[in-house]
Amino acid sequence: MIKTMARTPPVERLDIHNSELPVLCRACEARHRGVCGALAPDQLVKLSKHTSRHAYGSDEELVPAGEDVRRYSNILSGVVKLTRLMADGRQQIVGLQFAPDFLGRPFKSQTVASAEAATGVTVCSFPKSVIEEMVATTPELERKLHEQALKELDEARDWILTLGRKSAAEKVASFLFLIATHIDPEHKTEDGPVCFELPLKRADIADFLGLTIETVSRQITKLRKTGMIVVEHNRTVTVPDLRRLRDCCEIER
Repeated sequence: MIKTMARTPPVERLDIHNSELPVLCRACEARHRGVCGALAPDQLVKLSKHTSRHAYGSDEELVPAGEDVRRYSNILSGVVKLTRLMADGRQQIVGLQFAPDFLGRPFKSQTVASAEAATGVTVCSFPKSVIEEMVATTPELERKLHEQALKELDEARDWILTLGRKSAAEKVASFLFLIATHIDPEHKTEDGPVCFELPLKRADIADFLGLTIETVSRQITKLRKTGMIVVEHNRTVTVPDLRRLRDCCEIER
């Protein structure tokens, strides 16, 4: 007697134009790349009933440090800077987040770092309780959140290396490479030029890199003179060749 094994039904691929999806989700550019891509249409319908969109101007605070966590957000556009404040008033930018990153830490009762808009930012927000309920019943959502946490851990370790061992020139090149490879997530390869607006002021870049403003300006000027970057209007940067910039960062291949 031959036994037949029951086949596991294939995982349904979600079409972002699916008519079953909420209108808010169908129009979302970041949904299929972010954590919401792990949710089925009926879950998105449920989530959309609690969802609200918010726009923030540069330097506006999205999430203060030390407050009870009530909501999470998906970053739809813009760059968010995460900042830690010391008791004597000194502060440090400890990370940057880009679309479609998930803003917040599931299952944490309080925020640790404040989140501020480095540029104009748009987010899609939803209650903590709704997301944590979905995490408990949706393994793929839990996996997506886990993957982002691991990605951020890897980036934090890379940044420890940058701050602890790299020269000023390598630090500035690493910062520009970070922005160039995160600001346009659709740019899958290192071929062709990448153009972006610097999301941080020179003072914030210096703070992020542990350098002085003058040193940051000198290193940007050197990169510009060597043709590694093109700078227009002081904030618009074009990287003609990402491979060359990568080599300046001394990143292990």
